[in-house]
Amino acid sequence: MSATLVRAPLADHQPILYSFRRCPYAIRARLALAAAGLQPGHDLELREVSLKAKAPELLEASAKGTVPVLVLGAQVLDESLAIMRWALERRDPLAWLEGWSPAQLADMDSLIAANDGPFKRYLNRFKYPNRYPGELASTNRLAGITILRRLNEQLEAGGWLLGGRPSLADWALLPFVRQFRLVDPVGFDAEPRLGTVQSWLGRFLASPELAAVQDSPWAARAPWRSPGLLYHLALRLEWQAARRAGTYRRSTRGLALETVGFIHLSSAHQVPATASRFYADLPAAEVVLLTVDPQRLADAGLEVRFEPAAPQAGSTSGELFPHLYGALPLEAVRLAETWRP
Repeated sequence: MSATLVRAPLADHQPILYSFRRCPYAIRARLALAAAGLQPGHDLELREVSLKAKAPELLEASAKGTVPVLVLGAQVLDESLAIMRWALERRDPLAWLEGWSPAQLADMDSLIAANDGPFKRYLNRFKYPNRYPGELASTNRLAGITILRRLNEQLEAGGWLLGGRPSLADWALLPFVRQFRLVDPVGFDAEPRLGTVQSWLGRFLASPELAAVQDSPWAARAPWRSPGLLYHLALRLEWQAARRAGTYRRSTRGLALETVGFIHLSSAHQVPATASRFYADLPAAEVVLLTVDPQRLADAGLEVRFEPAAPQAGSTSGELFPHLYGALPLEAVRLAETWRP
């Protein structure tokens, strides 16, 4: 969990946070950044990541390709705890780190290490049993419950892990306990000897802090569109037909590849205008946004040319659009999602 902490003033650069709304690591990073008073669109740029179509900018910043990642100019923090500490070392109005004794700070580290190690291991195997053949979800659930029962005893005194007020450890652990409960909410809520943990988690679930970082502008519902990828708007029925056929051969709405000679694509900044011009009359559920990997097109020997739109396409600005000369192979489509205007 080591990382270089950057102490340069925020004004020297615009931090970029790569995040994913449901990831507990990303949630706790957002919690600390918000607690420190930072706001997306003002103090930092937030880029919501699609785990199925990771932006090349994310992979360039951190080869791990996991969230959260905070880019600070030439410096990169790609561990959630490093991001939390970076934020709180600049401003800690809620005293998540300030005012604790060295012994208490050591206890925080110990609690977080147990969560990020054994508890996260059991959580993964309980939540995703198909990924771990030979292991029983029930066995890993019981191991996780055993850890939570120890936390229950520690919480008894003041309702928080280190006493009467929340610390970094509470905010670092709670997103993972939340995820554990989400696997089986009824079973979790009925679990004996977890009453204090259940109350502790309940306060978190109802907290304004969690609500804030699970809503805009901290948590976008749609992924950030990367300039390093290409995009195509398709009719859902035509995309479904393409999946059955094995390739996609529609140039644009109402026109086939064979008629036009190429498939109309868009760069990230061109998608909204293209949608407005050609698909605004359709319900959103009928339109699918395809995220296309240009590298996979190149690997398939396909050519993409950036060319002016044809006059009949309604653009006279001379703006260049990417055109794919050939059928779109399904393996080049990294994500297909309902279009969200």
